[in-house]
Parts: sequence; structure tokens; C-alpha cells
Amino acid sequence: MIWLRVDPIRPSPDILERAAAVLARGGVVAYPTDTLYGLAVDPARESAVEALFKVKARRAEQAIPLVAADLTQVERVGRMTPLARVLALRFWPGPLTLVIEARPGIPEAVQGGTGRVAIRIPDHRVAQGLAAAAGGALTSTSANRSGGSPPSTGEEVASALGDEVDLLLDGGSSPGGLPSTIVDVAGDEPLLLRTGAVAWDRVLESLRRR
Repeated sequence: MIWLRVDPIRPSPDILERAAAVLARGGVVAYPTDTLYGLAVDPARESAVEALFKVKARRAEQAIPLVAADLTQVERVGRMTPLARVLALRFWPGPLTLVIEARPGIPEAVQGGTGRVAIRIPDHRVAQGLAAAAGGALTSTSANRSGGSPPSTGEEVASALGDEVDLLLDGGSSPGGLPSTIVDVAGDEPLLLRTGAVAWDRVLESLRRR
């Protein structure tokens, strides 16, 4: 595993480009987000997604969340409903994951057989910068084996996964705590799928104000 230190506030473009090159080869990159450390692969490469499932020891029917640098990247992989746009405007960048209809070309393994993708724009410059350097949305499942404790430091990632990760972007301690809240907004009404860092009451209140 290549272990690179990165400034979480002003990440080096050269380091981000080096990580993006690993992703372009189908590699797995661990990186910090505004909640915990995640594992990135190119979601459009089926071989890379298969490698990610192997690292995670994750069941194939489980969908994989994504992160994006901006709304343009989000719209390349999923269809934003009016409801999704309201919540994106209110909570992005931040720890709210929206489940939307997947566009054609997204591997079934990423969708978990649902026809939908779970995606967000994280409030972390390394995560956003990595997606920007890679040129598209990236996977963001937690950097641990399924059932293990999600890591909040580079050391915890290395201890849990070691050389099964091709490159580790170590941005110091991530905030930790709760993972992102997941809300299905593919229809006309929001559906809470996972409680997390954004309280469900806040989500509902933001919709009442629209």
C-alpha cells in the first residue's frame, strides 16, 4: 500500500492526481471524508467494483454509496428529482446521501439491483478534490471489512485493510461519529433509509419550508 499524507484543507493537486491515476488503473484508494474514511474505486469499471467487494468482504446485493465533486458529476450518474434538488441545495456539501434513479451504464453491483444510486457531495476538500481529479463520482463505502468498525484515521485504515488498498490518502483524523443519513428521493415523498449525521427532523423541516 502506498501511504501519502495530504493536507485536509489544501490538498496537493499532485497528490490527488496520483490517486486519480490509481483509480484509472482500477485500483482502490482510501480517503478521508466529512464523516469517516471511505474506499474509492471508479464505479463505471466493473472489475474495480468487484475488487472493492473483495476488499470489503461485502455481499454483492448491497448497493455502494457514491460521492461527487459537484452537481454536474451527480447528474451524470443519477436523475435528480425536484425533491432531490431541494435537499441537495439545503444540505450539500454535507453528510446527507440521496438515493435517486440511476442513469444507464452504472454497473448493477453499484445499484445493488435497485436501479438507483446513493450519492452525496461531501463537505471535505480531499474527497471533493479526488472526485474532481478522477473526473467523475467515486464509491464511498467505509474503509473497513463489512461488519467492522468504520475508521476515522489513516492508521485505522491501514490496520484494518493493509495492502488490500492500493493507496491511502491520509488527511489526519476525520470527524468520525455518525455516518451520513440516507434518504430515498426517487419519488415524490422522502423515505428515510438510514439515520445518521443529519437528523430526520431537519430533513422534514427543510421540505416544509420550500
